[in-house]
Amino acid sequence: MNPQPLITTTEAVDKAFYIIFGISGVMLLGVTVVMIYFVWRYNRKRYPVPLSQKNTNLWLETTWTIIPTILVMVMFWYGWEGYLSLRNIPDNAVPIHASARMWSWLFTYENGKTSDKLYVPVGQPVKVQLTAEDVLHSFYVPAFRVKRDTVPGMDNYVWFVADQPGSYDLFCAEYCGVGHSAMITTVEAVPAAEFSAWLAAKPAVSDAGKNLLQKHGCLGCHSLDGSPMVGPSFQDIGGRQVVVISDGESRTLTRDRDYLEKSILEPGADIVEGFPPSMPSYAGRIPEEDLTGILDYLTGLKGEQQGDKATPERDALEPVEAEAEAEAQEPGQAAEPAEAAGPGDFVSQGENLAGKNGCLGCHSTDGSRRVGPSFKGLMGSERTVVKDGQEITVSADADYLIRAIREPGVEIVQGYPAAMPPYPQLSDEDIKALQAWLETLK
Repeated sequence: MNPQPLITTTEAVDKAFYIIFGISGVMLLGVTVVMIYFVWRYNRKRYPVPLSQKNTNLWLETTWTIIPTILVMVMFWYGWEGYLSLRNIPDNAVPIHASARMWSWLFTYENGKTSDKLYVPVGQPVKVQLTAEDVLHSFYVPAFRVKRDTVPGMDNYVWFVADQPGSYDLFCAEYCGVGHSAMITTVEAVPAAEFSAWLAAKPAVSDAGKNLLQKHGCLGCHSLDGSPMVGPSFQDIGGRQVVVISDGESRTLTRDRDYLEKSILEPGADIVEGFPPSMPSYAGRIPEEDLTGILDYLTGLKGEQQGDKATPERDALEPVEAEAEAEAQEPGQAAEPAEAAGPGDFVSQGENLAGKNGCLGCHSTDGSRRVGPSFKGLMGSERTVVKDGQEITVSADADYLIRAIREPGVEIVQGYPAAMPPYPQLSDEDIKALQAWLETLK
């Protein structure tokens, strides 16, 4: 007896979609044609008095009851068949565990290997067990027609088959916070032999720290290359100084091992200036050996080990001045602010702040409409806002920008929801940098 051929999720969903779409299209066409014909045929100018006085027709009523019932049952059958295909997992499916957290994915394989991309063998079914560590997320791979919520405290799953090698987008399809739009990774479909070799390969010792950051979701909010994300970048982090907000007051700390450990276990104690307090505590959630490995890795990410890269405040100093400053500075002592950066650096600082604080999730830079008004052409424009129930026109100048950031609920731009939270953590210098960047978006 030949085994029943495997129906993939793509085939099951596409089949149901095309049948339902086809039936709906035929019905739409039929109803439209009949409606147009009746409008022409029984126009009141031709027949001011109805031709027939009949109020019932058994055969007609039976026909338009039976035919739609059959069509609805056909659509139900193929939809139900497709649903069963999505939920019935083949026996030879490769098991993989997917853990969703703000704002990254972690995939764990049978042998304990982990990755931030989902690697799968071509031509073989894959079962992905879905869990969430914090809030509601959703596992969505359009190429394989699978989408399933990951709910804290509930186990869920999807399965699919990658027929062709390639890289396929994997999204979180449920809004999960300020970093939701960046919660994107890929499904990497590779030939079965390459997948087996990759799965058996041991990670290099030098990659151990990075793997721990991936394992605990750190790279979902912190970059390694200096690019802006929800949290500060890990680039050149070891030994550098940072301005933080502690108990509502600003102070400067050295990012040494003790500071990094406290940032992991008590992230709300010292909030890095210019970033939202969105990091959860890892106290009791991270094994001691993993914490030690992460701290060893991060304390080794110093500027001298990264070539000639330097932080923006160092770029503003001459080499001799920077050296003198470093010698005079005691550990933990507040650093003197750097000289004002050039216009280009100020604009870059503003752009980075917009990315770090999630502004670009709600405001576009190209004029397109999102949750909030576009940043393009904002500065200097006239805006109609609703204040105390009254519509008024204001000029988008520096004072308006401060009000919009510090008290966004006072003046609501007409046509947009009052969805923006206040950002008291942004300093006056931060707002000036944002203004400098916004003025370039003409």
